[in-house]
Amino acid sequence: MDDFLIYGESSISNREFSQFQQLIYEIAGISLSEAKKVLLVGRLGKRLRALGLRSFGDYFHRVCQDGQAQERQLMVDLITTNETYFFREPQHFDFLRNKVSHKRQGSFRVWSAASSSGEEAYSVAMVLADTLGMTNWEIIGTDISTKVLSKAQRGLYSLERTNGIPKELLRKYCLKGIMDQQGTLLISRTLRERTKFMYCNLLHPHHVPGPFDVIFLRNVMIYFNNETKQKVIANLLPHLKRDGHLIIGHSESLSGINTTLVAERPTIYRLAQHRP
Repeated sequence: MDDFLIYGESSISNREFSQFQQLIYEIAGISLSEAKKVLLVGRLGKRLRALGLRSFGDYFHRVCQDGQAQERQLMVDLITTNETYFFREPQHFDFLRNKVSHKRQGSFRVWSAASSSGEEAYSVAMVLADTLGMTNWEIIGTDISTKVLSKAQRGLYSLERTNGIPKELLRKYCLKGIMDQQGTLLISRTLRERTKFMYCNLLHPHHVPGPFDVIFLRNVMIYFNNETKQKVIANLLPHLKRDGHLIIGHSESLSGINTTLVAERPTIYRLAQHRP
């Protein structure tokens, strides 16, 4: 007899959960553990009710049908967790500022490869603008969730989420909302115009316009198994300049991954053949 998890008005069988595990892995490379069953039921259960479907099996059959690309994207949007904030892991931004200050020529380009709702990309933008002025730099932010990309493009955040921004940068590059926008903060137009956001599945990132001086790939590999990590890193390396750097999150590791990268310092990597 199949076991069921009941959550609110929805329930999912082990077989149905296994089907969603495989589908989400195939689409996004995300490995959902058994511990994520409650999360999946809670987030997709509302979608079942909105569509008038009786079971998760019915929803699974729907998203697998031809012509349901939009629903599959919505499913990914609902499942993916996008927890981020400004200047997360400050040491990385100190490293970025130092690297930028030694840039000799050409444009400085950064890829925020799992940009979520944009806080990381705009933190990078503030550092580049403060170091280089408003010339010779560009940022590309990408994510698999179209929902968070839409928020990133707006550049509008609750004041509660902006505590990590250094006061000087907050004053120079952010606008505090007034009247009906009270309690919000808007990233300045000059930074928004230099920070471009686009959809990207890291399993197929071929359309991202590289190369980049720095690629941020932070706090996303915790959702990947080693096979997917290997593929994602291999996909990103062709987009990295010869003297470029890849930065991962402090809770992540490239241990067990066969790559041409070497650690320059914890969580910061460069290509093996390049010597600083």
